[in-house]
Amino acid sequence: MTFPDLTADLKAAMPQLRGRLLANQSLAELTWFRVGGPAQVLFTPADEDDLAYFLKHLPKQLPVYVVGVGSNLIVRDGGIPGVVIRLAPRAFGEASAQGDVVTAGAAALDKRVAETAASANIGGMEFLFGIPGTVGGALRMNAGANGRETRDVLIEAVGIGRDGARHVFSNADMKFVYRSSGVDPSIVFTSAKFRGVIASPEAIRARMNEVQTHRETAQPIREKTGGSTFQNPPGNSAWKLIDAAGCRGLRIGGAQVSEMHCNFLINTGNATGDDIETLGETVRERVKANSGIELHWEIKRIGIPD
Repeated sequence: MTFPDLTADLKAAMPQLRGRLLANQSLAELTWFRVGGPAQVLFTPADEDDLAYFLKHLPKQLPVYVVGVGSNLIVRDGGIPGVVIRLAPRAFGEASAQGDVVTAGAAALDKRVAETAASANIGGMEFLFGIPGTVGGALRMNAGANGRETRDVLIEAVGIGRDGARHVFSNADMKFVYRSSGVDPSIVFTSAKFRGVIASPEAIRARMNEVQTHRETAQPIREKTGGSTFQNPPGNSAWKLIDAAGCRGLRIGGAQVSEMHCNFLINTGNATGDDIETLGETVRERVKANSGIELHWEIKRIGIPD
């Protein structure tokens, strides 16, 4: 799939743009699954002001998507029409601590937030050490692990709207629910502040080691995967329902339900985006038939089929 090249027109309409625009840029290497078609336009802003300038002057009819490290994402094989924004760690990946507060850019890895907190003897953010995404994704999805969620530690988030305006969202403004937030999806988050509690470095490091050990022993983290595929239904575990429906190890094309953890799908080497999504839908159907419970995707799926 090749989309019409919009970059020349966009550059002409935005003479002060400092970030990088690329046409028909492959996204497969930007996702953990290593699948998917191209972005019609991939934009990497130079900084927050550059992002605001771009969004303000971008034609309103062009859809916008934001991609972080692609750890919880399926890009469909036909690619993504419109604009994909990727915040570079160089401009949006800093993290710092003061008192019991950690400030981080949206491109900072969740793991880096946890490490920054630990270095400042700030506890309560150890759970972020086990989430393989960025702050931006954590804000959008209320990412959580090991019994804690983003909403438990967030003070405020900053984002840019399609009009180029800068918005500050309190914890309440985020309207967090399980694995989601209620903020307008057109907002592009750029940074956030988190509050923990001062604790002993030994206790913090011990908890971080527990989180890491759990990941290494219970999850297929060395595979091409997308993390937890489905949300846990109230009072239940997705992996138990999937296992009970006989889906452990199930394959479609190059995609497979992990033998190690049933709520993880993996690319065994030659999977397409369609293989992975079809496998996920097949799992949902079998779980519904077996238990009467409908699983809901936790992994984000964007783009068009091939």
